[in-house]
Amino acid sequence: MVNLRITSGEYKLLDGPMASSIQQVGDGSIIKRFDKTPLPINQTDVICPHFLELKWAYGCPFDCAWCYLKGTFRFRPEKTKPVIKDFEKIELHTKRFLSEVTIPEILNTGEIADSLMWEGSSEPFSKFIIPMFEEQNKHKVLFVTKSDNIRNLLEIDPHNQAIISFSLNADEVAKRWENRAPSVERRIEAAQKLIKAGYEVRIRIDPMVPAPDWEKHYTNLVEQIFARFSPTRITLGSLRGLQSTINGCTDKSWQEYLTERSNWGKKVEFTTRYKMYSTIISQLKQEFHYEEVALCKETMAMWAKLGMDYKKIKCNCVW
Repeated sequence: MVNLRITSGEYKLLDGPMASSIQQVGDGSIIKRFDKTPLPINQTDVICPHFLELKWAYGCPFDCAWCYLKGTFRFRPEKTKPVIKDFEKIELHTKRFLSEVTIPEILNTGEIADSLMWEGSSEPFSKFIIPMFEEQNKHKVLFVTKSDNIRNLLEIDPHNQAIISFSLNADEVAKRWENRAPSVERRIEAAQKLIKAGYEVRIRIDPMVPAPDWEKHYTNLVEQIFARFSPTRITLGSLRGLQSTINGCTDKSWQEYLTERSNWGKKVEFTTRYKMYSTIISQLKQEFHYEEVALCKETMAMWAKLGMDYKKIKCNCVW
């Protein structure tokens, strides 16, 4: 572990200044900063703060129609089939990071895998990784998931350094394009149980799709959530597709909604996106007095149109 080098780099932050931040641990195969989104310059450039990934696995079993992993892993023989990395290497890199890095970070375990996809195994990832983070109090581990398999999480105590983020969608949208994942209701029930157990729970409503009656379906989703619990943070995103994702997908029916271009692929038309976001943000404020909302992979122009300051972004993957 002594020879496992931690590399730092200079990054310009969204709010202007330069900062020295961890770039990767060792070869970057386990812990590496996601910095693929350049700082925004043009109004069509998307906002995405650079966060740290904990790349413990590849793939996802849920096979959502628009999953960007289908593009990311299009050349792998396994495609999006889950593949788990060597736990000894994960432990080596993670413990080095936790013992050496003093600036608090959130490590995202769900950028290239569903964070709970290995919970049914004899060596569940949650029981492996959370105790490591509980040995310190600076850094947190973020789980991003569509799973409802939380049995192991409920058995872990303490869990102060873990954040669980559930990706949700409107029922009708999920039934059509996310039909291998647990139902939205089951995901919400799982989130409620974790809240009661003392976990911090965040929500991603992403990707929002302007399917017929979208307003009714998405406002119903918000009602479903707040009937059970209040998340610490909600991140909204709309349907988008990199060309690699579009090329790698079998079910291409969702692409009819993509008519605009950005530096992060094709998007839903601006006015429609704005109406979707503003409808949900207004509902959250008016009905639930809730304002802990951010946008995912959204343009400078959209942040401005909504009267939101992207330089103060508090989205799913950051503090």
